[in-house]
Amino acid sequence: MANPESANHPLAPYGWDAKWEAAFAPHAAAGLVPARAVVELRRHYYAVQTAEGELLAECIGKFHHDAKRAPDAYPAVGDWVVISPSPGAVGRAQLHALLPRRSRFCRQSAGGVQTQQLIAANIDVVFLVSGLDRNYNPKRIQRFLVAARDSGAEPVVVLNKADLHPDPEAVRTEIERLVPGVSVIITSSHTRRGLKLLGGHATPGRTLAFVGSSGVGKSSLINRLARDAELPIAEVREKDGKGRHTTTRRELVLAPSGALIIDTPGMRELQLWDAEDAVEEAFADIVTLSLRCRFTNCLHEDEPGCAVRPAIAAGELPASRLENYRKLKGEQAAKAPALRKPSAVASKPSWKKKAAEHAAQPFRHRQHRED
Repeated sequence: MANPESANHPLAPYGWDAKWEAAFAPHAAAGLVPARAVVELRRHYYAVQTAEGELLAECIGKFHHDAKRAPDAYPAVGDWVVISPSPGAVGRAQLHALLPRRSRFCRQSAGGVQTQQLIAANIDVVFLVSGLDRNYNPKRIQRFLVAARDSGAEPVVVLNKADLHPDPEAVRTEIERLVPGVSVIITSSHTRRGLKLLGGHATPGRTLAFVGSSGVGKSSLINRLARDAELPIAEVREKDGKGRHTTTRRELVLAPSGALIIDTPGMRELQLWDAEDAVEEAFADIVTLSLRCRFTNCLHEDEPGCAVRPAIAAGELPASRLENYRKLKGEQAAKAPALRKPSAVASKPSWKKKAAEHAAQPFRHRQHRED
């Protein structure tokens, strides 16, 4: 049974609640303590927030063995983890286990090998940020929406840099047709347009994640919402409007409103990972129309009795939406037989000597440098 005092727990500002306490109960009996991963460092080291403060946590050998080198078995920013303070080392901890995730945002890793990359975990709302400059791409927004649907979090489309577009309302109308039923917010970090609407989602204990390609202004928006975050930002390249990877690691910050905000590095591409059901959900209007087609295997091309093509001809369904649906369905069908987990990931870290050098210093991830 969950402790009714969980609302007063020191980790309550970081999202701790009665359900997390119930999930943690077996570990509490073993004398372990809960923490939330706030920064993912290299080689399976994590900055974690505990009731006593921030620690640098390392996965123990048994954790590596039980994880079997599966990427999604390792912590991501936003995860609740089970730790114990490292004996004799100030600011260090040993990471023993993960609590079951409520949601997770993932993609297929960039490159030729089909492996899963976990971006963030236990998020309530995922903001899909697109810049209204030369970065704007409606098909990319639809792709991000599918990944958001698959994550289990509530998706919200954010059209940022409204001050750089002559008619942002026209873009909002276009996107609302392409992603029916999804909230679309127009913002500008320079003029502060739309920040109150974003802030409406930033309630105490709620975890928000900002995702999108490089240069769309994710960090700038977060710095507006979390005034003390001081996340690094940079201008986009003038020649092509593409952003630089200013954010180099995923990080969770606590906003003045009490919300938890996760910033993520910009994604040059977003390949979906095993998201067939999410594609169907994101394109529910096409799926519903398909049920009225004469043939169950209708491709919506030149088959008689197709119900999708008349909807496009009548202006009820954008032709580009059907085109993107076909593309995403094709990707999922092509990769399904080849999906696999990697046989191994990075080996267990060997930082034993480093611990002694910093044993007397409190850990702060902002000052942490990875050797």
